[in-house]
Amino acid sequence: MPSGASKPKAKKNPLTNMRAFQNALVKWFEAEGKEYPWRETTDPWAILVSEIMLQQTQVATVLGKGHYTRFMALYPTPRAMAEATEQEILKAWEGLGYYRRARNLHAAARAITRDHAGNFPAKYEEVRALPGIGQYTAGAVASFAYNEAQPIVDANVARVFSRLFDFQERIDTTAGTKQLWQWATDLVPEKNPRAYNSALMELGQRQCSNKSPDCADCPVNLFCQCSDPTTLPIKKSAAKVTRVDEFALFAVDSHGRILLHQVQQGKRREGMWSLPRREHADTLDLPLALKTNYSITRYNVTLRIYACDPNSPEAQEFEQWHLVEDLENLPMPSPDRRALESLLG
Repeated sequence: MPSGASKPKAKKNPLTNMRAFQNALVKWFEAEGKEYPWRETTDPWAILVSEIMLQQTQVATVLGKGHYTRFMALYPTPRAMAEATEQEILKAWEGLGYYRRARNLHAAARAITRDHAGNFPAKYEEVRALPGIGQYTAGAVASFAYNEAQPIVDANVARVFSRLFDFQERIDTTAGTKQLWQWATDLVPEKNPRAYNSALMELGQRQCSNKSPDCADCPVNLFCQCSDPTTLPIKKSAAKVTRVDEFALFAVDSHGRILLHQVQQGKRREGMWSLPRREHADTLDLPLALKTNYSITRYNVTLRIYACDPNSPEAQEFEQWHLVEDLENLPMPSPDRRALESLLG
């Protein structure tokens, strides 16, 4: 909690004072809720795209660099995305990371085009049946697009519920997850669930934050049963950060082409083009051209790139030469893109 702030003592229970809890939350949201493009539409496709983008990615990233608006301009409908190639979609997704999300969205677009004549399904069960769509995402689309009373539980909502009910058990177990979803189901109102679910998520983002919850100004603080919100939720200890070294080649031939490797199926960056990675022993006699660092999930990576005579490396399997002017059209991991921009001046 903010320095000097104290948490008000709970006077009501959300479940036994359900209407008062819902009304307090929605009233706060209607006055304080932020404006986002996906909140200004009821188009289920636009809402689905936003929900997939916001998985493991902050709102500031999705909006700040124009990822969402640019992507929607390219693929305003499921059919438009279904007709695009995977390479085009990965390029459009570049910079957001977790590229499996883009493939899942592509699969969902193809299913909508194939099985629903390009019309987004209007029933929760049909949305849930789309490939790559889980319980939370289906509920979010149903409530935000169709104002259907469906429960949602994401990381923000889980944190809010764990504190509201002073849940002293791990939330990342089967039993813990089941309890969170039960609370979500019990509390979602039949009337205007769109505003309620939006408010619940925003409460977790802004007031009931992970490290500095603002309990004094929380619109539902009188319903919150916990005494020290900073101790909740309880989860399995985070994995330690692992340091990793990567070694890559930078080779440019006389035709102005650069040797690149296409990541193969089953890998995190499947389908994307990166600088060819090599074993450390293969780079010992090469001059270092660039050293850079990046982080991904629980890994802190040091990437060392070595200048290489274009005649010396034989292009290995899945490696090809590409003209420099074609690089901007290739899907590429952000670390490799930034490295090439630096190396090419």
